Amino acid sequence: MWTADEIAQLCYEHYGSRLPKQGKPEPNREWTLLAAVVKIQPTADQACDRPDRPVRVTKEVVSMGTGTKCIGQSKMRKSGDILNDSHAEVIARRSFQRYLLHQLHLAASLKEDSIFVPGTQRELWKLRPDLLFVFFSSHTPCGDASIIPMLQFEDQPCCPVSRDWANNPSVDASDNLEAPEDKRKCEDSDSPVTKKMRLEHRTPDSMAHHQSFGNQESGPNSPDVSSSNLTAEEPAAVTGMAPGGAKVVDVYRTGAKCVPGEAGDSGKPGAAYHRVGLLRVKPGRGDRTCSMSCSDKLARWNVLGCQGALLMHFLEEPIYLSAVVIGKCPYSQEAMQRALIGRCQNVSALPEGFGVQEVKIQQSDLLFEQSRCAVQAKKAENQGRLVPCGAAISWSAVPEQPLDVTANGFPQGTTKKGIGRLQARSRISKVELFRSFQKLLSSISEDKWPDSLSENLCAWWCVCIRVQKPVTYHEYKEAASTYQRAWSALRKQAFGSWIRNPPDYQQFK
Repeated sequence: MWTADEIAQLCYEHYGSRLPKQGKPEPNREWTLLAAVVKIQPTADQACDRPDRPVRVTKEVVSMGTGTKCIGQSKMRKSGDILNDSHAEVIARRSFQRYLLHQLHLAASLKEDSIFVPGTQRELWKLRPDLLFVFFSSHTPCGDASIIPMLQFEDQPCCPVSRDWANNPSVDASDNLEAPEDKRKCEDSDSPVTKKMRLEHRTPDSMAHHQSFGNQESGPNSPDVSSSNLTAEEPAAVTGMAPGGAKVVDVYRTGAKCVPGEAGDSGKPGAAYHRVGLLRVKPGRGDRTCSMSCSDKLARWNVLGCQGALLMHFLEEPIYLSAVVIGKCPYSQEAMQRALIGRCQNVSALPEGFGVQEVKIQQSDLLFEQSRCAVQAKKAENQGRLVPCGAAISWSAVPEQPLDVTANGFPQGTTKKGIGRLQARSRISKVELFRSFQKLLSSISEDKWPDSLSENLCAWWCVCIRVQKPVTYHEYKEAASTYQRAWSALRKQAFGSWIRNPPDYQQFK
């Protein structure tokens, strides 16, 4: 059907041709991260009488994001008009939600073809059965997935982690979003760390996840690591020997910090520095953030879907990713499996339609040209220190104003005086996505609204109660009762320490 390299190449070409120069890194001085959602659809000319023929598909980027920054807790706003988290993965997902809202509007208006078809329940929609979505990121997600072992003599970031010791680990990895002293070793092309990152030579095992999606085996079993059963007395850590007898001498460190309530990192030198499987928050420049790591968010989306609570009012089932593809970078297949799937694999008793997905995880051999390592390799020694690009770019496959360039959570160029005005809102901010949701709702007559938004008697957890029509953003999210039950089960069984913003940050209308 497709390969990891095809997905990466498509995203890199889209970045080069469809995203503006504004918001991209300054040459030879800045770097950024890239993420995208790709729609995969079989071509219309598939021959039904040739089942042995490889399936041909069309691939289309439907959302894209760049970015490396988060705002601190003190800069958060109760009006919902600022982007708290501008990491590329989060920008791409919010851009995807904007795309889904547009597609739901097409479905509800019955004017054009949409990716949605009517579901079996009244006024609900579901994804067309021949479609799937692949998530691409140019780098391993920050947090747990970036805790990757370094081997003693490998000529690559690491070979795939053996499940024999991945279940027994304390590892640290680098998300490369902040640049502590350890990571500066990576900037020296002759340093041992940089040499480990060269990917020219691969073991046969390390090639397993580069096969095409259509032919891929199920891969290694997910390690039994869950944040819900990790305690200070029983931490999981990366230790010991890798396949072939290679010694694990260190780990790539992640700047994401353990959340309060989780067992903290040991801080010991070498491979025992980090504990794995834990929930983490993204680092800030002095001001602590409330943004969970991208590893944690991807794990959540793998259970609850990418659509969020608001869109579940119109959907019969969540919108899940079928695969995650990572660009060329320090990488561990088992760290990815653990972070995205393994930590939630024992979650049960979810509402109908929800479940822990066996998302396929692959890596591409293609390097993003504006990644930190790619820019560093080209930079002359006298050109100064590399810094992450301060801007974030959002792109959605929508007909009106698909692009959005932000800095510090607001549209680039916003002044302090301009904050609070309509022009100072990102199109993917909470308040603007809520506004798009309200426009979708207003385009549908009330007698055709889904039951979850009705003012009449509603059944909730087998109890009939009279509810009023929601008004605020928070009320609309809470009214998506099936989604909220799934989220409650996930928190209770796996992510109990997840940081949630107080309700007063969601009371805007």
